[in-house]
Amino acid sequence: MRKLLALCVTLIFVCSCVSNEKNEYDVVIYGGTSAAVTSAIQVKRMGKSVIVVSPDKHLGGLTTGGLGWTDSGKKHTIGGLSKEFYHRVFLEYKKPESWKWQKFEEYGNRGQGTKAFDEEDQTMMIFEPSVARKVINTWLEEEDITVLRDEWLDREKGVVVQDGKIISIRTLSGKTFKGKVFIDGTYEGDLMAAAGVTYHVGREGKEVYGEEWNGVQTGVLHHSHHFADKKVDPYVIPGDPKSGVLPRINPKHPGEKYSGDKKVQAYCFRMCLTDHPENRIPFPKPKNYDPKQYELLIRIFEAGFNPMYVFRKFDRIPNHKTDTNNHGPFSFDNIGMNWDYPEASYERRREIIEEHKTYQLGMLYFICTDPRVPKELQEKMRTWGLPKDEYQDTENWTPQLYIREARRMVGDYVMTELDCLKKKVTPNSVGMGSYTMDSHNVQRYITPEGYLQNEGDIGVKPKGAYSIAYGALVPKKKECRNLLVPAAMSSSHIAYGSIRMEPVFMILGQSAATGAVMSIDAGIDVQDVPYLELRKKLLADGQILEDPKAAPKLAGYVLDEDQAKLSGTWKHGSMDAKHEGRYIHDNNADKGEALAHFKAKLPKAAKYELKLHYTENENRASNVPVTLKFNGKVKHFTVNQKEASSSGFSLGTYELSEAEIIISNKNTDGYVIVDALQFIEK
Repeated sequence: MRKLLALCVTLIFVCSCVSNEKNEYDVVIYGGTSAAVTSAIQVKRMGKSVIVVSPDKHLGGLTTGGLGWTDSGKKHTIGGLSKEFYHRVFLEYKKPESWKWQKFEEYGNRGQGTKAFDEEDQTMMIFEPSVARKVINTWLEEEDITVLRDEWLDREKGVVVQDGKIISIRTLSGKTFKGKVFIDGTYEGDLMAAAGVTYHVGREGKEVYGEEWNGVQTGVLHHSHHFADKKVDPYVIPGDPKSGVLPRINPKHPGEKYSGDKKVQAYCFRMCLTDHPENRIPFPKPKNYDPKQYELLIRIFEAGFNPMYVFRKFDRIPNHKTDTNNHGPFSFDNIGMNWDYPEASYERRREIIEEHKTYQLGMLYFICTDPRVPKELQEKMRTWGLPKDEYQDTENWTPQLYIREARRMVGDYVMTELDCLKKKVTPNSVGMGSYTMDSHNVQRYITPEGYLQNEGDIGVKPKGAYSIAYGALVPKKKECRNLLVPAAMSSSHIAYGSIRMEPVFMILGQSAATGAVMSIDAGIDVQDVPYLELRKKLLADGQILEDPKAAPKLAGYVLDEDQAKLSGTWKHGSMDAKHEGRYIHDNNADKGEALAHFKAKLPKAAKYELKLHYTENENRASNVPVTLKFNGKVKHFTVNQKEASSSGFSLGTYELSEAEIIISNKNTDGYVIVDALQFIEK
């Protein structure tokens, strides 16, 4: 009976593989990322034939590849299939058998600003790789989606384009797949590039799209991933440039500030580790281990860094495991060792991936074994190891390198920081982003003073959740008329730093697939899909296209904080502003040096009420000096920002055509907030 059952299963599997002998489909998806998965599911649910041709053996990209501490941003903007995935994870963790090494009651249930396991929302945002993999594989099986794994696109001759359309793709194994529409579901944009679509690698200069935060970032220290004011010597023999530089340091000039380059932010593996003794494998000594690669780590400790910073991003996921990420000036990001990855051959990419694995495993082994490592750090690291029950087919190590950024399409619409900061209206929303515009370090260089510094790490908060344009998923029509690109989509470097989150890739995968099917049904190019019809379908399928919790826009003439001339030091706030999405504060420091100077030129001379808006809090200043200048008059106000200002603090009603407003932090007794000024015509 068992043999008969096995034979039936085999026959079913074989039939499913050969059921389409001509390999012709409505939609052909190349790639194995989470965007590829949701694209396939959406196509199938819309009644079209689809195949996933994946170079990866394991589907889901980073979602199944170790990034279990989900970078969710504003969770309420995650809808459709993306939310369905996290709901399916939730259902897995409702099962008692999912808690093998830890009781649910013992799990801290901590996520990124929210509960990880959310009974009210029915989602679980923090999870083990094995659970994510189970959910993805089961999902695809339920939808009866054909998936071919370990099939690599022939990037040189394998894409046939005729009259602006992809006709077929061929893999290195010789298989050919024909489709009406194609979706590039890779992080690298390999299909897009092979089809001749314009793309960019590296950072644009800030002037290219009129951005503030793009390009080389020398002198910009946003996070704690820099050397700050610590003086760390870069040379093999300290103080002797002739001795050469230590490994993983760029000896060349880093580039002029804000200029563009072809360098790529650092990659790493998001490591799943465990400190549970029954499930732990001690860190093995990697092949080609070289302790000299970690000399800089010792110098960092000698310079005064607390060695325990190494554990800062051991983020806890269920069953005594982690999603371990980069943190600090020298960590698991392999800075500067991936610049050629986006355009590299498959062979070269494999070398880069293996080198990254050797680097990270070697660092763990080094900390556990080198006698120069501080004792407290070494003893604690020895309690950690690889989990026996994860990645059992790849030596308990994730096969997915974190490709934070590779090629980016230059498409029908380019998303920039102006979209993320809401300095412009983004057309034709097909989903939302909300995470910080986050770039990891790009290089480690030597300052003119002869010390080390990291460059490229930056984190700028958007003005709340923002829309992502359909035009950013499609190429320019003159280049290709039947291709959509949800992962290597059209964006500037700095905007991509916010968009590139796994929940967003799943959102964009679903939206791309919807556009693909609608273009097939209407017999039109993907660029010509009527947006109102696309929007209607996306909303019907649970996508969220505008922020339901967005702060109401202020009526009248409004000046936001970014329209003020600033002096002194101001920082962007970490809480949402009530009215205009973002605010700045003086960090409760350098009193008397910070000024925000607004100049208003009103649409017409009239009587206006002037209101000052801010987010109140107990840590705010109770005595913020505000000066109003108009019609040759000067008025002074003191604003208590501890008190609520839901409708704004009124500075009075005046006949105005122009006005100046100056907000100061002189002698203030707490944080000074600058959000928005509102002129209401009376």
